[in-house]
Amino acid sequence: MQYRKDRNGEPLSILGYGCMRFSRKGGGVDIEKTEREILEAIRLGVNYFDTAYLYPGSEAALGTILARNGLRDQVNIATKLPQYMVRTREALDRFFDEELARLRTDHVDYYLLHHMTDVAQWERLQALGIEDWIAAKKASGAIRNIGFSYHGNTANFLRLLNGYDWDFCQIQYNYLDENTQAGVAGLRAAADRGLPVVIMEPLRGGKLADKLPEEARKVIERDGRGWSPAGWGLRWLYNQPEVTVVLSGMNSEDMVRENARTASEARVGAFGEEEFALIGRVKGIIRARERVACTGCGYCMPCPAGVNIPGHFNCYNSLSCSSRIRGWMEFFQTVALTREPAFASQCVKCGRCEKHCPQGLPIREKLREADRALRPWYLRWLYPLARRFVLKDKTAR
Repeated sequence: MQYRKDRNGEPLSILGYGCMRFSRKGGGVDIEKTEREILEAIRLGVNYFDTAYLYPGSEAALGTILARNGLRDQVNIATKLPQYMVRTREALDRFFDEELARLRTDHVDYYLLHHMTDVAQWERLQALGIEDWIAAKKASGAIRNIGFSYHGNTANFLRLLNGYDWDFCQIQYNYLDENTQAGVAGLRAAADRGLPVVIMEPLRGGKLADKLPEEARKVIERDGRGWSPAGWGLRWLYNQPEVTVVLSGMNSEDMVRENARTASEARVGAFGEEEFALIGRVKGIIRARERVACTGCGYCMPCPAGVNIPGHFNCYNSLSCSSRIRGWMEFFQTVALTREPAFASQCVKCGRCEKHCPQGLPIREKLREADRALRPWYLRWLYPLARRFVLKDKTAR
């Protein structure tokens, strides 16, 4: 196992254990199976375990397994405050104390504000006194490092990054999402500030692994190195020195061993022209299934009317390349739940975006298509309701 250091110089395994997808049995977590997998991961050097308040049974299962094997002090626990459920100062302690009880511990090594999409959420928490709360918890040792997990756009990520003296952050990032959500620009901005960056969705929920199109799979098989699609996706990440930990939702001992082997072999800067070219061919095959040939370069931005053009196209493509549910979820996160609405319906058809698009896309036409697909009549009522709940935005439309 290889390790990269956090802000305080502590070593973190470059492979982290994502605890959201523990195997289930009888309506709960399959503790026996999960225990074998976690013990194998620890044996192979994994020392970073990521869970959350809202992952069903996950915190309690992790806490039970670590406690009964006497391993709590050998690993780092990362868990998350459900900030979208916090409405009072008292709720901060209530959620945190419940998490400590579930995890059977007196401290959390890496504590995150869960599912941030906009700086407005941070400002709401500031008004509740969260900065004093964090300071008190860090002073007592109950929280060792404070950070946030993020699912919004790049601009809001940079604003949030500058809004507090964070210890680390967590972003969705993979070779298909290189220029969406926080993206490579966000990754590098965080690293420039000396922040460790934890990567979630490194394989896009399996889209870059077992759900890869057959044609793309054959490209990888013909390479001859014997790397699996998952191995290629992980190595692409490990190639970048700004990446600190890559989370994998492992639910078999074989998967643990394969990912640990990749994490022991991969090296920063190991990718050359040949490797990047193969990744480019695989991306091309995936992109060919997309509805809009948008690369997420951002040359069309900023839109004078406030439309998040790349965000719309990324989510629109997810409808056909992943699933409708995933596309709609990404739309909620990256477009609908930002401080200022960024819907395609705001387009005034000025055409400025099309003049700057390197792909020559008919952006105005494609925005209308995307809007119809992402906001069908039977979902339109959800967007203002979600905005009011998450952002308390009385002007939501």
